[in-house]
Amino acid sequence: MVEILIGIISGIISGTGMGGGTILIFLLGTVMGLEHHVAQASNLIFFIPTSISAIIVNLKNKNIDLKLAILICIAGIIGAIIGARFAINTDVEKLRKYFGYFLAIIAIHELYTLRKH
Repeated sequence: MVEILIGIISGIISGTGMGGGTILIFLLGTVMGLEHHVAQASNLIFFIPTSISAIIVNLKNKNIDLKLAILICIAGIIGAIIGARFAINTDVEKLRKYFGYFLAIIAIHELYTLRKH
């Protein structure tokens, strides 16, 4: 049952475009007790169907600039290859710390932009 709740919460956040994978990795690690590498790999599998669903909805609503999307996809594929190689060769504890730093930076940025408006 916990797995279903985690999937629903992450799916809703992914559907809004706010990065449900970040929440998914956090929940899989803390609630489910999965090793960080396993949580990240599970997130990548989760990302495929949720992304396809969001793409379909946004294409129907004409919210996607296809030229820009293709350019970003190509750059993202290159970045994913580099990131995967980095993650595979990084100690689990260091990877958790880096992920925590990443989340802290995002949180600070979000708080800054909220305050700015």
